[in-house]
Amino acid sequence: MSTDSYRDDESSAIPRRHWLRDTGAGFGSLALNAMLARDGRAGDVSSSANIAAASAAQQMIEQQPHFAPRAKSVVFLFMYGGPSQVDLFDPKPELDRWHGKPIPVFRKDDVFMTGKTNANALRSPFRFRKAGEAGIDICDQYPELAKVADELCVIRSMTAKSNNHGPALFQMQSGSLLTGHPSIGSWTTFGLGSECDDLPGFIVMMDHQGAPVNGTLNWSNGFMPASYQGVPLRTSGEPIAYVRPPEGVSSRRQRSQLDLLARWNDEYSKARPADEELRARIASYELAFRMQTSAPETVDLSQESEQTQKMYGLDNKVSQHFARNCLLARRLVERGVRFVQVYSGGNEGPKAWDAHSELEKNHKLHCAETDRPIAALLTDLKQRGLLDTTLVVWGGEFGRTPNTENNNGRDHHPHGFTMWMAGGGIKPGTVYGTTDEFGYHAVENRVSVPDLHATILHLLGLDHERLTYHFQGRDYRLTDVEGRVLHPLLA
Repeated sequence: MSTDSYRDDESSAIPRRHWLRDTGAGFGSLALNAMLARDGRAGDVSSSANIAAASAAQQMIEQQPHFAPRAKSVVFLFMYGGPSQVDLFDPKPELDRWHGKPIPVFRKDDVFMTGKTNANALRSPFRFRKAGEAGIDICDQYPELAKVADELCVIRSMTAKSNNHGPALFQMQSGSLLTGHPSIGSWTTFGLGSECDDLPGFIVMMDHQGAPVNGTLNWSNGFMPASYQGVPLRTSGEPIAYVRPPEGVSSRRQRSQLDLLARWNDEYSKARPADEELRARIASYELAFRMQTSAPETVDLSQESEQTQKMYGLDNKVSQHFARNCLLARRLVERGVRFVQVYSGGNEGPKAWDAHSELEKNHKLHCAETDRPIAALLTDLKQRGLLDTTLVVWGGEFGRTPNTENNNGRDHHPHGFTMWMAGGGIKPGTVYGTTDEFGYHAVENRVSVPDLHATILHLLGLDHERLTYHFQGRDYRLTDVEGRVLHPLLA
């Protein structure tokens, strides 16, 4: 039996040498195919595996920055469930006057409609004060954030296309209401790669009460290669699943295995130069090998001073989980990770910002969880000279109605809500856009999700109209056929 080629007879056995060569590259890929390729700056390479990984990473960088970037990294603080704009950043005195009465702008087809929503206005249970030299309105549940108000650019006129969590999350994350499209973190790493050799370029940290609706689809690579998918970072146990080698397997043995796999993969890929998944897998092996040291070191917060840990709120049971994630976000961008997404709010209902009832209790809890950590993140980044190159984004998939649901809650509302940005080339101490007197509709300087995405990409040095990915016969982009850069927000 020849060992140099496959037999044409399907009933014949596959030669062992070919079976080992052609299938060996697949072992371990189930856990590792989400690892991201580096930006091609491989430095010294001393083995065939390193050479293959560097080559694969280089090929996966489809585009370079189109112009000089203002930001190098993004930290997206995602308040899952829909934080209420009229209770946090957009005060409406008219709600006090109309409390318990039908507001004239209410439309039934505008809201999610659980059957318990009516037209009656609901006054905010919180008080507002002017914060910072800019005098930005921030509610009394965010006292620490108010101290850094002059870093914020508050957008009060956000709009989205869906009032349902699932598609609204998809739009805010990927620009599309439908599943199967790459997330903004994937687009960012596709366009820019990663400055970090030893960590993925796109990392996700979830709330301690679980993942939001849609789960891993929220940080999906969509139709891009698997290497652009977001990688969840655990805050306890192993930082990243399946990175630790099996017990009894030494580093030297792993290095030998990777060298052997690289030779097989290199031989296999010469005949199949278009096999992007294989190239991504080669880079993933190398990255996972390096992460065995870098990931545990990154999540080791004992390296941080007691003062820093306290500043973030790790000493407080309410805020300690989100505080840990915010501190890790700083450590990640410090090490060159390109896109970090930090979720507040897990699963559904009271665990998220989804206050269909008892809004006061819900928002008090989530504000207490996030206030000090967010303020500390902005302060820490600025003290270390990183805020100028790190864009921080805060917001959810939509806002909440100014009218009532279940007597003391608010329904989903995508027609006028608030997000804010800080650092990374954003004009600080500003408020952009307005909603009507009830906080119901955006009426001035309306901002769409594609506008937000276009602006984020612009600050990263990417033209949203030129950043495209060819798939199934057409060029796709994050903003599809919409989107405009919000130049008034740029410093």
